[in-house]
Order: sequence, then structure tokens, then C-alpha cells
Amino acid sequence: MDEAPDLVGVWQARIITLFPDAFPGTLGLSLTGKALHEGKWQLHTHDLRGFGIGKHRNVDDTPAGGGAGMVLRADVVGPAIEDAMRAARGRWPLVYLSPRGAPFTQAMARDWARSDGVTMLCGRFEGVDERVLEHYGVQEVSLGDFVLTGGEIAAQAMIDATVRLLPGVLGNAASTEEESHSAGLLEHPQYTRPAEWMGRAIPDVLTSGDHGKVDAWRREMSEKLTQDRRPDLWDAYKK
Repeated sequence: MDEAPDLVGVWQARIITLFPDAFPGTLGLSLTGKALHEGKWQLHTHDLRGFGIGKHRNVDDTPAGGGAGMVLRADVVGPAIEDAMRAARGRWPLVYLSPRGAPFTQAMARDWARSDGVTMLCGRFEGVDERVLEHYGVQEVSLGDFVLTGGEIAAQAMIDATVRLLPGVLGNAASTEEESHSAGLLEHPQYTRPAEWMGRAIPDVLTSGDHGKVDAWRREMSEKLTQDRRPDLWDAYKK
């Protein structure tokens, strides 16, 4: 992707990756892509290979103590982090996408959206030399309890969840307040035309015109869905 000059006061995502061509990917589509084009947020990639060692730009080596796979070198990742963070101003999380990290949540997305930007390190192979994470105080964050071949997909998912919360990106701020996880509950079911489909009708309450009853029904459905599908969220919500 083309490197655009920094825009003052605009939220930025800076990605350290061996595959800069993976970006913007889906972030360049739909509302996030429109917002990117309009300068409501910015995306910068930092090619980890450019910080590689020697003629072949090596970025990894065998694990100390033995074992399978390769590990990203501290003397490669460190300079890449410093390059990416050079433009960081104000509150700016530095994140490593890792399956052993804290689970990514809607609350985390809201917190990042209130920051000035975020820098994400996309891991590969068996991971990153631990000394880098310790030295720079890197926050480890996980997309879920599974392992990907690299952090690029996770980075795009987390950036998407964050960018849509930035002012002016969605156009309707209320939509982010009613969706799943925003209030600690899963979102209620949604319906639209036609009024009947395959013998299934829209619930009468939604066509009653009584906004109080609609709100009460949606709340009830959100609570029921959360109890049934995510008892962990329900327990946290009830505390």
C-alpha cells in the first residue's frame, strides 16, 4: 500500500509485518475503506523484512534450547518497533497479536478508539524473542483460543472493530450502542421486510408502533440470548 503522510489529530494504525501487501485487505472495503479514503483514520505498514540481518535479510533463528520452528529475532523486531513508534504521540498502545495474550473485547476496542493510535506486531513462526516484549512493555492480545499462521488476520479484525467506533465512521452512533457486547449483552434478533417469509412472521411487538414495548422486548431477548449462548457473559453482567 502507498505510504501517506501523517494527518494531524487522525487516529492511526501502524502494522509491523512480514507481509505488508496483506493490508489494507478487507479494511479497504465498505465503511472502513471509505473512512480510510476520506482520511478519518490512517493505516501504515512497516515491513519487518527491511530490518533483517545480513545479505539475505534474515528475520528469524532457531529457538534457544532447541525445538521446532523458528523465532523472530530481538535485533530485528526491536528496530522495527522503534521505527513504528517514532511517530506515536499521546496514548498509543503497542500490541503483539499472540494466542497467549488477553482476549480481545469490545471494551478493548473502545479503549483503543479513544487512543491516538495503535501499533500492532504481527507474529510469525513460533513467535517473538521474549526479551523484545519485556523491553518495550508490549501488550499481548489474542483474537481467540486458536492459532493462526500469523497475526495479520487478527490485526485486521481488531482494527475493524476499533475503527468503526471512531467518530463519523459509521454515521449513526446509536448503532454501536445497541449491538452485541456494547452493554455486556448479546444483541437482540433483527427483522426486516417482508412481513412474512417461509411461513415465519415478524414478531407482532415490532410492528405495534409501541416503542416502549419494543425496547422491553429487545431487552428481554438480549438477556435470554446471553443466558443461553454465553453464560460467562451473563454471569459477568449480573455482578
